[in-house]
Amino acid sequence: MRTAQDPQKLYQQVARSIAASIAEGRYVPGDRLPSERGLADSFGVSRPTIRDAMIALEFQGLVEARQGSGVYVTTRGKPEEDVTEAEVSALELTEARRLFEGEACALAAAVSDEHIAGLERIARDLTNLAATEDGERLEHDFHLAVAHATRNAAIVAAVEEIWTLRRQFPDCSSQLRRVRLADPKNFAEDHHRIVAALRDRDPKEARRAIHDHLNRTVETLLSMAERDALERTRREMAERRDELLRRTTI
Repeated sequence: MRTAQDPQKLYQQVARSIAASIAEGRYVPGDRLPSERGLADSFGVSRPTIRDAMIALEFQGLVEARQGSGVYVTTRGKPEEDVTEAEVSALELTEARRLFEGEACALAAAVSDEHIAGLERIARDLTNLAATEDGERLEHDFHLAVAHATRNAAIVAAVEEIWTLRRQFPDCSSQLRRVRLADPKNFAEDHHRIVAALRDRDPKEARRAIHDHLNRTVETLLSMAERDALERTRREMAERRDELLRRTTI
């Protein structure tokens, strides 16, 4: 198994290995897989990598996670099956975030002063660091802190899983990184507006603030896609022009 050579795909390699063991009958439907720690030690990877591999296997319907009990095999797969899940686009992820995080933000309007202080600290850091590599970590920390402010463990888990998907798909992560770097000032200000709405304990304004932020993300993604398409067309036309010019000299 590869390690640091291909960290983005490491969880997929682990998932494929476990799927093969299921297909070969080492684990049968109803069996509980080894613990997260045990699998991490067995494969020589981190526990977050094992969690991501379990998500990939769940997408394929091979296993199911049971709260407080473990991960169980649900069906016997085929050895040749690829457990790589369908790619999630940046637009799809943002749409899901608008749905889940918008309502989470409204519910979080009953936030405590302690949570407000924490969100303000992260928002201040984003003002200075949105254009750096730390920006993505701070963005994650901010929105997860909003989820925690709901005091609902299921909402926290749902929001965390959305962000796990973002990390799993390189193209999705890359596109959303471009959005942040395209206008880091407004990106940071969006988060200050969310904090202001929560500080006012205004659920409607809190929902509106995060919707505005994610709507702006969608618009930027669409603009980037249009520019990328135009650039590809220009490049293709230039290549065709060069080819025609070369042919006329023959």
